[in-house]
Amino acid sequence: MKKIIIFGATGHIGVYLVDYLSRVLSYEYELIAVGRRYTEFCHNNSVKFICCDITKPEDFDKLPSKDIYAVINLSGVLPAYSSKIQTYKYVDTNITGSLRILDFSLKNSVNRVIFTHTWSDLAGYWGKENVLYPDMTRKLIYHGDHAFYAITRSMVVDTLEYYRQEFGLKYFLFRLPNVYLYHPDIFYYVNGEKKLVSYRYMIERVINGDDIEMWGNPLAYKDILYVKDLCQLIHKSLFANVSGGMYNAGTGIKTTLQEQLEGIIKIFSCDSKKSSIISKPEKSSFPSFVMDISKAKNDLGYSPKYLYLDYLSDYKKERELRRFDSVWNSKAIL
Repeated sequence: MKKIIIFGATGHIGVYLVDYLSRVLSYEYELIAVGRRYTEFCHNNSVKFICCDITKPEDFDKLPSKDIYAVINLSGVLPAYSSKIQTYKYVDTNITGSLRILDFSLKNSVNRVIFTHTWSDLAGYWGKENVLYPDMTRKLIYHGDHAFYAITRSMVVDTLEYYRQEFGLKYFLFRLPNVYLYHPDIFYYVNGEKKLVSYRYMIERVINGDDIEMWGNPLAYKDILYVKDLCQLIHKSLFANVSGGMYNAGTGIKTTLQEQLEGIIKIFSCDSKKSSIISKPEKSSFPSFVMDISKAKNDLGYSPKYLYLDYLSDYKKERELRRFDSVWNSKAIL
C-alpha cells in the first residue's frame, strides 16, 4: 500500500487535511499523520499517527521507509502564535526541519513533496498591486514580526528548487494568504501583541446579537480562501501529472469588506436580534488583493467550491460540531 505522510498533521490546517484525505483517498493509499501533539482524533478516524519532532533527527527513525508515495509538510513556527520573535526556533523548524523532511523524502524516493508557503514574500506589493501572481519576483518587507518568518520560508522555496534541479525531486508549493477556518481561539499575535482574529470575533458578536463595526473603505476587498478548498487543492496536487512548482492558493474572487460583514450577519444572526453594521470610515482599511489562481486551474484542474457564503455556512457547521477542539487543546509531547 502506498503511503502519504503529513507533517504538521495536528495544526490548524493539518487536522482539516487529515480529515479530508481520510475521506477521499482510495484504498490504494495509507494516510500517516505526523505531529508533536498526540490525539485520539486520528485513531478514531482509522488514521495512523506517529509522534515526531522534526527538529530531532532521531525522530525520523520512527517513520516508515518503504512505499512512500508523497510527503506533505504543513509544519512550521508562525509569528501569529508567539508573543515574541524566536529566530532560532524559526531556523530550527522552518529551515532545518524542512531540510530533514526533504532529505527523508529523497532517501525514500518519494514521487513528490508538497509544501505550503507564506504570501508575506510578496509583502512589498501589498497596497500597490491588487492582483498577486505566482511568478512575481519576491519582495519581502524586512521589518515587523513576519520579516524573519518570511526569510526562513523563502529559503525553503529556494531549497525546494535546488532539490528539483540537483536531485529531480518534484515539488508542489502553495503560497497561502490568510486561510479561513473554524478554530475556538479568537486571538493571535501581531508584533508580540495579542489581538483579536477579526472575522472570528465578528462572528461571535453576531451570534450574540451584538452590532459589528465596518472600518475604513467598504469596497476594499480580499481573496477569502476556506481551508477545505485548500485541502481540495492539495489533494489534486497529489495526483497531477505535471511538473509542479509554485502555485497561488485562493479563490480568484474579490469579496468586499461590506460583503464580508453582510454575509456574517446573514449566516450567523440570531432569531431574537439581528446585528447591525456600524460604519467607521475614519478607521484604517486593509490593502485590497486577489490571488491569481490560473496556474492552479490549468495545471491541477482546481475550481473553488466554497464561495463566501458557502464558507460561512460550513464554518457554522464546524463551530457547532467542534470536531477538532480536543486536538487543538491537547499538549505537545516534548
